[in-house]
Amino acid sequence: MHFKLSDANQVHTLNAALWTTMAELSSNPQAQRACLILEDIPLSALLAFAEDFTVLKTQARLMEYLPELRRFSVSLVGKGLGPAVLIETEEDFSGEIERKAAVEGTIDKDKTIAALRSFISRVVVGLEACPYTKSADVSATGLESRGITPGPVAYRFSPTLEACQVMAVFWNCICELMAEPEERLSSIMLSLPGIGREEDGGHERFAAVVELVGRYLCLFRGDGAFGLVHFYPGYDRGRVHPLDMPAYGHLPPMSWLRPILKMGGHEEESQQLSDHDLSLANYQRRAPHTAINILRMSQVTAAAGAKSIVDLDLGNGRTEKASGITLYTRNTLRMAKLGEKALQEGLDKEIAMQN
Repeated sequence: MHFKLSDANQVHTLNAALWTTMAELSSNPQAQRACLILEDIPLSALLAFAEDFTVLKTQARLMEYLPELRRFSVSLVGKGLGPAVLIETEEDFSGEIERKAAVEGTIDKDKTIAALRSFISRVVVGLEACPYTKSADVSATGLESRGITPGPVAYRFSPTLEACQVMAVFWNCICELMAEPEERLSSIMLSLPGIGREEDGGHERFAAVVELVGRYLCLFRGDGAFGLVHFYPGYDRGRVHPLDMPAYGHLPPMSWLRPILKMGGHEEESQQLSDHDLSLANYQRRAPHTAINILRMSQVTAAAGAKSIVDLDLGNGRTEKASGITLYTRNTLRMAKLGEKALQEGLDKEIAMQN
């Protein structure tokens, strides 16, 4: 057994330590045990992690597309050690670890980030998918009157195909944002080109991995400090769970778009646009590879405005809380007007940049 004494003393450093340790274990096919001693973390936080991980492993919908987590078990120990987490892995006979490592070695960091920057310039800036991003290098522009200082966008990258490594990289990005003021680091674009490859589960794998990311951020209430925006080449909100309720980091449900257009003052378009026209809204999130934009929640709140949460009438007596009505109305109409051919051609060029 390997023992590690961690200096983690906050939720973000706890998660970074836990997932980094799990990522290290995941790269070795042999059965292993690691004991992470966390003297400065409340026992309740460690218990929350261990209990949720145990529950996660029983959830077939997710575990079908997170198979590498099956060989892990997480429990608490304490006698003579202080609060500690015991992480154990079973032996892996599948050969998947070696296969994934070989694929990761073929992914080019510079080409990947260049393609993502092109997407941001084309869609986020050029089509004003986010009105407060004026370049691929600076975000939160135009929010100064609301107390937000513009700052640089950092681009981070991992070629990993492994969920544990994604979690480790993500939580280290959170640590980086926590350590820097917004004028020095406004947000992070995290490129994960190895996640969601067609041969490894495609869209369902992408959706499962980013749900895992959001799950543990929310478990420790990190969603109060950070917002997430998820991207994928074939992004389809109609394939993201839950289909008819909000999903953290994702577009509103497709079934909400007509009511959103109506509330946004475009009742005629809400009736005339076809389902296919509305589905083009997915192109807001169709980047050349899987990516996560990690935003400070202070920026999200300032951009949305003080009265952004409204009661959205979904028909048949159903009303749900919704936000971003103006933004999603504008983007849905803009994507429909531009059309699938132009949108797909732009995306195809960016995908080709990575080869």
